[in-house]
Amino acid sequence: PYIVAEVAVNHQGDVEQAKRMVYIAHALGADAIKFQLHFPDREMLREVPHSQNFDEPLYDILVKTHLEVEEHQALKQLCDSLGITYLCTPFSKEAADVLDHLEVSAFKTGSGELTNLPLQEHIAKKRKPMIISTGMSTIEEIAETVGLVQAVGTPFVLMHCVSAYPTPYNIVNLGLMPKYLERFQVPV
Repeated sequence: PYIVAEVAVNHQGDVEQAKRMVYIAHALGADAIKFQLHFPDREMLREVPHSQNFDEPLYDILVKTHLEVEEHQALKQLCDSLGITYLCTPFSKEAADVLDHLEVSAFKTGSGELTNLPLQEHIAKKRKPMIISTGMSTIEEIAETVGLVQAVGTPFVLMHCVSAYPTPYNIVNLGLMPKYLERFQVPV
């Protein structure tokens, strides 16, 4: 197995906490550690319906918890020095461009962006391997994204994902993995 330590924005916007997480993930033997790169003003509107999943608007949470580009650069350098792969999910074309400039080895796209075909295509055209999350999507939506990325010719894997945290065992649905393998003929 290839172990990816998921950080996302759990560092709460504190780069020193993020660095500690890199050291811990490395010490525990993780192969990679994954963050998120957000430019809130380029990703979403400020005025949107309030989600029941959060105590405050998602926009406000992302403003508080995102790291600056220079901080991501420092995290990438730290990961490189330790020998753990730095992964990061972009949520905009600008974020993907920054990560490409940082010379990430692969792109991880979030489940919520599976149907954002302009973003998927922008990332695919960078010709770096992709890890494409499938949570919250129908098989038809997954097929559309798979077709787009295959048309570009970029290597990718599908990541079976359930967008419920923590995921209750009764909805894990690991049986989808062999179905994805059979239907799409790509690594899952």
